[in-house]
Amino acid sequence: MKQVALEAIAKPERFLSARPLGKEELTGAFKEASGKISKYMHNFTERFPDACASKNVYHPVANCQWTCSFHTGMLWLCYEMTGEQGFRDVAEAQVNSFYDRLFDEKRMATHDIGFLYTLSCIADYKLSGNEKSKSAALIAADLLMRRYKPLGQFIQSWGPNTNAPETYRVIIDSMMNLPLLYWASQTSGNPKYYDTAVCHLETVLNNIIRPDASTFHTYYFDPETGAPVKGMTNQGYSDDSCWSRGQAWGIYGLAFSYLYTKDERLIGLYKRLANYFLNRLPDDYIAYWDLIFTEGNEPRDSSASAIALCGILEMDKHLPDSDPDKAVYKGAALRTLRSMIENYTTKDVPESNGLLLHGVYHLPAGVGIDECTLWGDYFYMEALVRMLKDWKLYW
Repeated sequence: MKQVALEAIAKPERFLSARPLGKEELTGAFKEASGKISKYMHNFTERFPDACASKNVYHPVANCQWTCSFHTGMLWLCYEMTGEQGFRDVAEAQVNSFYDRLFDEKRMATHDIGFLYTLSCIADYKLSGNEKSKSAALIAADLLMRRYKPLGQFIQSWGPNTNAPETYRVIIDSMMNLPLLYWASQTSGNPKYYDTAVCHLETVLNNIIRPDASTFHTYYFDPETGAPVKGMTNQGYSDDSCWSRGQAWGIYGLAFSYLYTKDERLIGLYKRLANYFLNRLPDDYIAYWDLIFTEGNEPRDSSASAIALCGILEMDKHLPDSDPDKAVYKGAALRTLRSMIENYTTKDVPESNGLLLHGVYHLPAGVGIDECTLWGDYFYMEALVRMLKDWKLYW
C-alpha cells in the first residue's frame, strides 16, 4: 500500500461541540421515514423506485438498475425496527425478483452485484434464515467473481465483461461490493472469495487513492500487461478534483474491509480519507457534489454525506476509546445527521415519496441534480437505525 498523507482535522472544535441527538429525536425521524416508505411501498412491489427522483418523486422501473436493492434494504430496515408484517411481505416479493434477475445475463452485466444482493437476499437470509436467499447470494458472488481480471488483479467495473481498453478499469464504488465476497467466503468456507476481495482491495488502494488522500473516481489498466494507466473521473468536476460520493464510498468501503480483514493499515487510511472529506464540508456539514467546492451555490450531494456518515458510525465501533480522533469523528456524525434531520428530509414535502432532499446522481450528465436519490434515502435510514440500536449489518 502506497504512502498517503494524513491531513489533520482543520477545526476539530466544530465537531467536538456537537449537541447529542436524543432518542426521541431519532425515533421521530425514523417514524417519519418509515411512514413515507409504508405510504408508498405498494406502488413499488412488483417494480422499484427509479435510481433518482424527478421533482422529488420516484417513478417505478423494472429490476434492472444497480440501485434497486436500496428500496428492498429500506423495507428490511423498517421490518426489523417495527415488526410490521407489511414491510416484510413487500420485501419478500422484491427478493423473488432478485432470484429471477440472477438468470438474466443482461441484467447481471454489472459489478454492482454486491449492492444488489447484500441488501436483498443476504438481508433476508440474516433476518429470516431463508435458505433460498442464501443460495441466491452465493450464486451472485460467483457471478461477481467472473469479472475478476488476473492481469491487474481487480474486479472490472461497468459495462460488458471484456478486455477492451475502454472498459479495463475499476471505480471506487467497487469497495462497497466487497462485503458480498467476504460474506460468501465466511458462509461457504471457501477462501477464494476472500482472497479475490483482498486482491481487488489492494489494487484500489494502490491506484485510486492519491498521495493527499483524495480519490480518483475511476482508474484504467493496460489489458495486455495489467499495468496502471491513468486515473480519471466520470461524475466529478474534473480528473484532478475529488468527487464527493466517491470519497464517501472509499470511507465506508474501508470500514467494511477492516471489519472483515482486521488489517490495521486500513484504520490509518480510513482516517486520511475521512479527514479529507470532513475538512471540506460547508457550514451545515452536507457535502457539495465535488469536494473541490467548499462554499458557494454549487449543488450539495446529501447522499455523499449519508454514505460517509454510515462509514464513520461503522468505524466508530472499531476505534478504541483512547483514540484521540474518535470524539471528532463521532461529533462529525452527530452534526451531519442532525443537519439532515432538520434541513434535508422530505417531512415538509408531502407530495414526495422520497426521504432525503438535495442529492445528486450525475451532474456532468445533467441527471438527478438536487433530487432524492435511492441510495441517499437508504443510507440516511441506515444511519438512523445505527443510532437507535446495536444493528447487525446486512453487509
